Amino acid sequence: MAIFNSPPSSTPKRENLPPNQPGQPESALGKEPDVRNEISFGSTPAPKPAAAPAPRPAEREGKESLIAADLSIEGKIQGAGHIRIAGRFKGDVQVEGDLTVEVGAKVTGGVRARKVVIAGELEGNIESATRVELLEGGVVVGDVKAGTVTVAAGARMRGQVEFGWDEKELAKANGKSDKADKADFNKAEASTAA
Repeated sequence: MAIFNSPPSSTPKRENLPPNQPGQPESALGKEPDVRNEISFGSTPAPKPAAAPAPRPAEREGKESLIAADLSIEGKIQGAGHIRIAGRFKGDVQVEGDLTVEVGAKVTGGVRARKVVIAGELEGNIESATRVELLEGGVVVGDVKAGTVTVAAGARMRGQVEFGWDEKELAKANGKSDKADKADFNKAEASTAA
């Protein structure tokens, strides 16, 4: 039978530690057990974690992409999400979501989006939007075709505006169904000639 002598530990046990003095940092070890991270095998159920907060409506529909204030981009934006432009963008924007042009931002190009909010400057046409909001200080140089248009005091615009029409009428105004109408007219003309 062997007896092992273990050398005395250089770290004091928790019970032998002096209480924290004012000005001394508290021990990294918690004084109370952390029940949030413990696994219990007893009859007491472990506490359930808090539910995640419900996502905002914009997050449910799609993420928002940002062109920051210090960026200048030239090209084309196309997709299903939301776009927020705080810098400068030159090119067409076609999104199924919303477009927001921040104060100090400038967009040069055509826009197709569900909702367009302009607090900066847009130089181009807005087509087939459900809603367009021109905020105070916002500038639009171009034509606007939308279901609803809101213009705040202090906003400026140069161009033609069409609003109050439903989506079918907007599509017709944009020339999407003109070809179909002409084809129907040609068919009717051909049947009366026969």
